[in-house]
Amino acid sequence: MQMPTPNAGVMAKKARIVARLREVLPDHAVIHDPEETRAYECDALTAYRCPPLAAVLPSTTEEVSAVLRICHKEGVPVVPRGSGTSLAGGALPTADSVILGVARLNRVLETNYADRYIRVQSGRTNLSVTGAVEAEEFFYAPDPSSQLACAIAGNIAMNSGGAHCLKYGVTTNNLMGVTMVLMDGTVVEIGGAHLDAGGLDLLGVICGSEGQLGVVTEATLRILRKPEGARPVLMGFDSNEVAGACVSDIIKAGVLPVAIEFMDRPCIEATEAFAKAGYPMCEALLIVEVEGSPAEIDMQLGLIKQIALRHNPVELRESQSEDESKKIWLGRKSAFGAMGQINDYMCLDGTIPVSELPRVLGGIKELSKKYGLDVANVFHAGDGNMHPLILFDANKSGDLELCEAMGADILKLCVEVGGCLTGEHGVGIEKRDLMHAQFTEGDMEAQLRVKDVFDPAWLLNPAKVFPLTVTASRREPAAAAA
Repeated sequence: MQMPTPNAGVMAKKARIVARLREVLPDHAVIHDPEETRAYECDALTAYRCPPLAAVLPSTTEEVSAVLRICHKEGVPVVPRGSGTSLAGGALPTADSVILGVARLNRVLETNYADRYIRVQSGRTNLSVTGAVEAEEFFYAPDPSSQLACAIAGNIAMNSGGAHCLKYGVTTNNLMGVTMVLMDGTVVEIGGAHLDAGGLDLLGVICGSEGQLGVVTEATLRILRKPEGARPVLMGFDSNEVAGACVSDIIKAGVLPVAIEFMDRPCIEATEAFAKAGYPMCEALLIVEVEGSPAEIDMQLGLIKQIALRHNPVELRESQSEDESKKIWLGRKSAFGAMGQINDYMCLDGTIPVSELPRVLGGIKELSKKYGLDVANVFHAGDGNMHPLILFDANKSGDLELCEAMGADILKLCVEVGGCLTGEHGVGIEKRDLMHAQFTEGDMEAQLRVKDVFDPAWLLNPAKVFPLTVTASRREPAAAAA
């Protein structure tokens, strides 16, 4: 089948914009050939694809500013893109948009161990931030499962967390300042090499704003001293609900592990075949890690194991070496990739009160029966950040739509029990039509007004976060006034 030929007006507009972008960027940093822009037509939510008008790869804040000035003047939408690992369609382009990728903004700009911060360009990968400071026994705490590939820019956009966020918090708790470029090319500095800057908490507004307010080009991040030691324990249970109850009891006891991770049988089996981490074959598995001095670790794990024994675990195994600990975490970090080898899936991201884990896990099981789709659960149980993976066949007509309907019901359940639609993946396009399930009209209007202030023309990351009917009510008047 032949692809439709773009009309002359569209081609002329594209040629003009590409020519203008080449005036401020090297030729190799402007990508416009349809075959080459195909690499940017989706992110990790691969069910949806759309080739952009063009893609640009600037290397400095000044180049980002120049690109945005051109797009602002031309009325061209811009979609910021980190490493493209978004699971909610956060970097999905529209056909009339320019992708602005920050992959070449990857340098370390400053490291200060005395004041415990590092300043990096936003395209630097999450894991490489720790790599830049680990020789001095420091680390950067947020550790999403995609940390080998995901960019700090995307972490800030989605307020990413990770396995160790139970103790150290998510990105917003470790972000001290940003350099950000507004849609009209204005460069602003917010926060800095200190915590709790005076005035309005604009940093809190920007972190988690999903590229709706500006393009972050530099970030000042809090770094921490590595703990004296850490040790995980594996716990196997006969059911998801019992494992969820164990998590609730650990938190209720006042113990603060550095991480509590949950995996159910489908995920255990896939991960074990992939990573061979030595996991027990059971219905549900918890990985609980604590840290501190040897005496502190022994005390905490002793209490945690006492709690676990009340739930009749089928296996309770404490790591006996650093190599064994690394193997345990290799399995957990490999979970999403392992599942991807055996099935198409959609990964959700609802967050709930920890006490509601047994109820929600039971509800997911019932929804699985109702829709006839299997679910694999792997998530950050300590802070209730659910990541159910709904398994479907992308080549089977109607399966994707069925998967989306089931996902919507799971997320509504999360909101119903006092949780929220997203913990760290963002809203993107995946959850935009569910925003009314969590927010009132007044809540939504307050968010829209923030967007109005930062991006009056509504050109940044279009068609994301808000329902399309709401977005149209803002974009159309903005376009008419331009």
